[in-house]
Amino acid sequence: MSTLTSAPTPERVLLRLDWQVIRRLDGLLQGDYRTLFYGFGVDFADLREYQPEDDIRYIDWNVTARMDTPYVRQYSEDRELTAWFLLDLSPSVDFGSLEHQKRNMLVDFVAVLARLLTRHGNRVGAMMFNGSTRHTVPARSGKIQVLRLINDMVRQPRLPRAPFTNLQVFLQSALNSIKRRSLVFIISDFISEPGWERPLSLLNQRHEVLAIRLWDPREVELPDVGVLVMEDAETGEQLFVDTHDRKFRQRFHEAALRREAVLNESFKRAGVDVLALSTEEDLVRAIVRFAQQRRQHRR
Repeated sequence: MSTLTSAPTPERVLLRLDWQVIRRLDGLLQGDYRTLFYGFGVDFADLREYQPEDDIRYIDWNVTARMDTPYVRQYSEDRELTAWFLLDLSPSVDFGSLEHQKRNMLVDFVAVLARLLTRHGNRVGAMMFNGSTRHTVPARSGKIQVLRLINDMVRQPRLPRAPFTNLQVFLQSALNSIKRRSLVFIISDFISEPGWERPLSLLNQRHEVLAIRLWDPREVELPDVGVLVMEDAETGEQLFVDTHDRKFRQRFHEAALRREAVLNESFKRAGVDVLALSTEEDLVRAIVRFAQQRRQHRR
């Protein structure tokens, strides 16, 4: 049976998430999602002296030079927000167990956030990239838009092979396409050709950018299951490994930690908040943790 015919309908996906995730979030966050979405405005309101917790992106350098002390611009908050989901649907996001793939977590996360945003009249759109082609869902509001997002996400083809993912091209395309200041979620495992850090930084200068890094525990800790074949999901390259070898498992773990450290440093340099979202983590706990993390960051 094909993936498309066996997949649940968008209505059933949203109903499941309404009951299992959104209702619990409403109770835990008391409906206050400001720390998560951290609204921003486009209408200039006032200037004031810089405080240590202020975002340096709002420093007015001309006024700062004249007054010889840092000043920041203040904006009146928009009533409505436009959010964009930049979705990496390349072959590597299909990694995971049968029930806990990175792609499944991506779909659930986007559906939940889109539902929360559109409940308050905000507009959401998406750009989906599978490693070779891009599919865009224009930003609109309403429940119908959430259902369309879910439908388009689950219907995106799962490519058995693709050129190694180049997020630089995808992020640069988004940078050129999203004109109005928006809230931008980049959802990916960030397994990519190098060079995506610069367009990420440029995106964050124009928009409020949040990075969601998908990962699976088996990408960090190899189980001791004997000899197995490891295959690169992007290139198809195969390698026989002996997971009984404790030193090999240790080297694998250390390499994964080094990659994570490099990624976190890249996000830090770009000034982007990041949520590391595991395929085996409870989505409600992950979103609450992210909200708390952003609240602390804004203090």
